Amino acid sequence: MTKKPRFLSENGVFYSMNIKILILLVFSCTYLGVVFIPRKKTEIVLIGACGMVLAKIFFFPHATPFLMHLLESCGEAMAAINWNVMGIFWGMLYLTGIFIYSRVPVLLADKLIEHARNVGMAILGVCIFSSLISAFVENVATVMIVAPIALAICKKFHLSPVPFLIGIAISSNLQGTATLIGDPPSMILAGAKQMSFNDFFVYHGQPGIFWAVQLGAIVSFLVLAYLFRSYRQPVDGIQAEEVLSWTPTLLIVAMIVCLALSPLLDNESKFLGGIICTVFGLWSIGWFHNRQGRRWKRTQVFWRQYADWETFLFLIGIFIVVEGLKDVGLIDDAAQWLVAAVGDNVFVTYSIVVWASVALSAVIDNVPYITAMIPLCQAVSANLGLPDELLVFGLLIGACLGGNITPVGAAANVVSVGILERNGYDIRFREFIQIGLPFTVAATFASYLFVWVVWR
Repeated sequence: MTKKPRFLSENGVFYSMNIKILILLVFSCTYLGVVFIPRKKTEIVLIGACGMVLAKIFFFPHATPFLMHLLESCGEAMAAINWNVMGIFWGMLYLTGIFIYSRVPVLLADKLIEHARNVGMAILGVCIFSSLISAFVENVATVMIVAPIALAICKKFHLSPVPFLIGIAISSNLQGTATLIGDPPSMILAGAKQMSFNDFFVYHGQPGIFWAVQLGAIVSFLVLAYLFRSYRQPVDGIQAEEVLSWTPTLLIVAMIVCLALSPLLDNESKFLGGIICTVFGLWSIGWFHNRQGRRWKRTQVFWRQYADWETFLFLIGIFIVVEGLKDVGLIDDAAQWLVAAVGDNVFVTYSIVVWASVALSAVIDNVPYITAMIPLCQAVSANLGLPDELLVFGLLIGACLGGNITPVGAAANVVSVGILERNGYDIRFREFIQIGLPFTVAATFASYLFVWVVWR
């Protein structure tokens, strides 16, 4: 007996279309909720994930008993979650926490600006430094690490820190794209394409996305240097921070080495990166506990301070919601529509993916956008007969750098605005765009050309 397609009933396409409309409605409501009620985005996404599971349970055809179908649907929802990404994210939270606690990042920033010619070059140095460490530390944490340095310099010379805090935020967002452990979008990309830590540097024998970001960084920092050119006051008297411990730095180095060597240990494992980061996260908690004389109350404060459960649950919900789209074939439908609309012009398709991602990520969270768009780009690539790296890498470049245009485009931007407000400085939307827009266009255009030349 021929097995009937999963989503087709006796009425065929009509019933299938009804299911697709239902799933699309759940997805659209979830996404609009995230865009217009960002403070409740985690709750909204979890409700959307529950809606996807309930739609599967009550509206999808099934030949098994209801209880078995219920268990299967819940199991499929759990399988949709990329646990490797979740392990990397969770472990990095606590490793970042002890790195901040050690005061090493601030010391490194002090040393970096020690020989700067003037205030403008000093702040540019801090921006470059924040960019470098954000390749290995979450962007929000990076802003929190280096913002006090910029504030101290500005206070000493009676300058407004607004342009400098903006520069730090957008610089940290830039390099978060460069490595596997920099930021959730990179982790999501790695999970979707089974990329290892090393694949961000060299992928299938060609330069990886890390180098595209570095080219964008060089061009965009020239833009910042031009914007900061009028700040010529000499820098001196910045007090160096005292390091509490070098152990967290050694742990970060050890973790990076383990991630770099992990493909040699087990190239087929889908969870090794997550396991490595989780182990180092647990090690970080244990180290902090011993450092505090095994006082549980202090350890609990540390645990709560760096436990970003809101983002953790948000990612889980997004994985389930997007899997619902894939299950009913909506991703493939969208890919076929895009190919039909654009034709087989690869350059036009690539350009639309990159620059539409820049525009959309200026106003919406790039995590759900990237999670939904990666399978779409893969499907479009398949329809065009292309390897998917061109569109997927272009997507990541556009979506991650687009968040630098506005103060609400990325979490690091929101945090920098909050720091300024707590210090008595108001920031206008226009002020942010005046720096964020030229920085973003310069960085994206350079990276956009690099990806096209290398991966076409």
